[in-house]
Order: sequence, then structure tokens, then C-alpha cells
Amino acid sequence: MPVPEAITYRDLLLRAAPLILANMAGPLLGLADTAIIGNFGDTADLGAIAFGALIFSMVYWSFGFLRMSTTGFAARAAGAGDKTEIRAILGRALLLAFALGFALLLLQAPVAWLAFALLDGSAGVEAAAREYFRIRIWGAPAALAVFALSGLLVGLGRGRLLLSLQLFLNGLNIALDLLFAGWLQMGVAGIALGTLLAEWSTLAFGAVLLWRELAAGKPPAEAFWPLARVFDRKALRAAFSANGDILLRTLTLVLAFAFFTNESARFGDVSLAANHILLQFVAFAAFFLDGYAYVVESLAGKAAGAGRRDVFDAAVRKSTVIAAGTSVLLALLLALAGAVFIHWLTDIAEVRLRAGELLLYAVLYVLLCFAAFQLDGIFIGVARTRQLRNAALAAAAVFLLAWWLLGGRFSVEGLWRAMIVFVVARALALLCCFPGLRASIAASIAPGPVNRGE
Repeated sequence: MPVPEAITYRDLLLRAAPLILANMAGPLLGLADTAIIGNFGDTADLGAIAFGALIFSMVYWSFGFLRMSTTGFAARAAGAGDKTEIRAILGRALLLAFALGFALLLLQAPVAWLAFALLDGSAGVEAAAREYFRIRIWGAPAALAVFALSGLLVGLGRGRLLLSLQLFLNGLNIALDLLFAGWLQMGVAGIALGTLLAEWSTLAFGAVLLWRELAAGKPPAEAFWPLARVFDRKALRAAFSANGDILLRTLTLVLAFAFFTNESARFGDVSLAANHILLQFVAFAAFFLDGYAYVVESLAGKAAGAGRRDVFDAAVRKSTVIAAGTSVLLALLLALAGAVFIHWLTDIAEVRLRAGELLLYAVLYVLLCFAAFQLDGIFIGVARTRQLRNAALAAAAVFLLAWWLLGGRFSVEGLWRAMIVFVVARALALLCCFPGLRASIAASIAPGPVNRGE
């Protein structure tokens, strides 16, 4: 967990590789679930899986702050060499995760009512999706706790352990789905049950991993979770404040993409389908860029905790070079082979044509978005959550203004231009705060709750 004395491009790539693979594990599970139910279920079952996955993605994404805030606090404590605080951070994160998870269990009826009120499916699809929801919701405490475990692993720079956790979760999930939905012919209920059991099993597996990781450096006479540190009032206030900031930031991003999808539908089914395909390319690029962002989260946070501006500068500079180079390569690949990828994803001639016409905008988005990913990682790593929140809100305002100015004139092309303005505005808003963040690094040598730069 120490701050590295030398940071090389090779080291950064080795750190990022398992994180990129871990990012890809979730979508691969979605493909596997679709394939399993597509072979052992019917059309209604497929629709139910799509609805159910969408509901849980939106609900769980809203609690992504459990991963991000834990990463920032853990990285700072690791840089300061405060192993007791690292364990206390995990304890606070797990307490919050379980509290939120059990709150979801208690509120599952209104959550289901709201979710299905917003969705519009056939009676068969909705009935199967409700069954899926009723079963899978019981995994909520475990799923949110795994977010906390993952955040700690990212903060400590344990990418390989995170990959092990994700491979265990998704590998077991696929095996259980095959057992319940395939061999036992349980359909949608089998998919939900497999996911539920995999989530609780992964929590147990992750707890063992982190126990071994953190207990190794613990003095024999010291409790694994010293209650005085776990319930330290100043640390709790900092954690709740940071989580609130990141929640608002995440909801802002979710609503921006939801607005993009909703406005796409106003231009007809063909434009909606074309934009959905192009967003898959954006999501694919995010697998790589998120991996580099995770690396800089850990390194920047550790450097801040240790008061090492030299390490901070090297981590930021070199990881950004790699991220920018990756964006260029991905954008070039999309520009040259995008038409082929579109043909793989749809055989509808009108959708292929419209997606091809809009492809350049997806290329530009992929080319420019690396800066927002990198700056997000830097600010998460040093736990400057207020700036993250404010940058997201400011960028969303710029996005809506750009859409108001461009939408009427340029139709769906204007929507894409506004979306590109949005991701650039996110980066510029954080870049304005970056000099102050960097200037504070040399003074950030004290352990304990992080300085949020307020």
C-alpha cells in the first residue's frame, strides 16, 4: 500500500489492465443472461430480463458513491500510512451499505411501484419482471456492500484482487443461472435467484479477501475495527458529506444521459435505435478510460495522503498521456470500422443508415471524453467531492443551454453536439479547480479525515 517512488508507463498499464477486465465482467454477465434466457425462455422472459436489469442498474448506479467515496478516503489513508483508519473506512462504508440495502428491502413495494410506473411493457413481460424484482431485491444489502469492498480495493491499488472479486461474482452468477434457468427450467426466477445467491456469496468471498489483506499489518492487541475510529464524528460527517456530493453528481450524469435518450425518441424510432447503438460504442470506450481513472484515483489519493506532490504530478501526467492515447486509438478504430460494427449490431437498413450518418459525433465524443474521466478520477482520489458535484451541475446547465441553442437548428445532430459540449464542460469545470487542488498536496500530510478543499 505504500506510495510508489517511481511511476512508469509500464507500471500504469499493468495496474490498469485488471481494472479494465473487471469493468468488462458486468456487461459479459448481461450477455450471458440474455443468451441463457434466450435459449431456455420465451420472448416475455427476454423482455423481463431487460426490464429487471434496467431497474437494478438505475437503483444501484444511484448508490455508486459507496464505491467512489470509499476509494478516495482509502487512498488518502494509505498514503498517510494509517492502516487503522483504512479498516475504519471499510467499517463505515459497510455500515452505510447495509443500512441502505436493508432500507431498499423495507421500501421494495414503493420502489417497485415507481419503477414499473415508468416502464411500459406487455402484461406478460411486466408479470415476469415483477417476479424477477421480488427475488433479486433480497440481494440489495450484499450488492451495495460489494460496492464498498470494491472501492477499498481500488483505493489501495489492488486491481488484481478486484478482478478476482468480479470474476468470482460473474462466474458464479453464470453457473447458477445455467443451473436454475437452464437445467431446472426456472426461467426468469432462476436468473434472479442465481444473481441473489452470487451477490451474497461474493460478499463472503470479498470479506475473506479483505480480511487477509488488512489483518496482516494489524497489531495483535488492536481490534480489527476499533469502534472509536469507526464512529469518529468528524470522519462520519466527512463521509456523509462526500457521499451526498457524489450522489448528486451521479444523479446529474444519469439524468443527462436519460435526457439524451428521451430527446432521441422525439426524432423517431430510427434515430432512437441509431443513438442506442452509438452509445454502446461510447460505453465500450468507458471500460478502458475508467480503468485509467481508477489507477489515478489510487495514486493521486495516496500521493495526497503522503504529501508527495512529485508522485501526484507523475501519476496525473503519465496516466493522462495513456488515457489520451487510448482515446485517440479508440476514436480512430471507430472512425475506420464503425460502419462494420453497426452492421454487426443491426440488420435494419434505416437504422444502419442513420447510425452511419451520426457516427462522426460518437467518434468525437470518444476522442474528447478522456479528460472528464481522468479529472473525475483525480478528484475522487483526493476526495474533493464538492468540486465534483459543482462541476457536474455546471456542465448539465451548459448541456441544456447548448441543446436549447442547437436542437431546433440541427435536430438529432444538435443533440449529439450538445452531448459533446457536456463532456467537455465537465472537464473544463474540474480543470479550473485543478491548480488549487495541486497546490494543496504538499500540505496534505496529516492522517485522518480528508480535507475536502472547502
